[in-house]
Amino acid sequence: MSEDTEADSEDDDTEEGPWSAESKIAPPPLSCPKCDGLLPSILGELSCVLCGARMKIDHEVTRRDWEGEKLGCPKCNKLLVVGIGERPTNVRCGSCLCDFEVKANVPKSEIQCPGCERRLRLRTRPGTRNVTCPACDTGFEMTG
Repeated sequence: MSEDTEADSEDDDTEEGPWSAESKIAPPPLSCPKCDGLLPSILGELSCVLCGARMKIDHEVTRRDWEGEKLGCPKCNKLLVVGIGERPTNVRCGSCLCDFEVKANVPKSEIQCPGCERRLRLRTRPGTRNVTCPACDTGFEMTG
């Protein structure tokens, strides 16, 4: 009987991986004190991509929220508390023993295309960039 159990657990380990889940909690958006540009959405030591200023960013509320965050295991869907105040981080599910990465939440901005007025959701990032609407091929600049 124990041989059947071992065989079943070996079959479970052959499923596709690596496993990951995205955090639902993001640090608040912050601006660079030197150039007023948008800073990367991370905590810790970072550099402003626009002016190169270096700084250390910490936000205890976000870290506390990360520690108490509940996510579903990407393999077995069991709900678990992450318990770690950093992103990205590695976690092991207590039920299926799946190791997976909890990735940082990537904030998105919703903008409206000036050509067709379609709403577009794009990842927020520092600086200005050129965007082309996938619906009407109108090109325009986006900041943030």
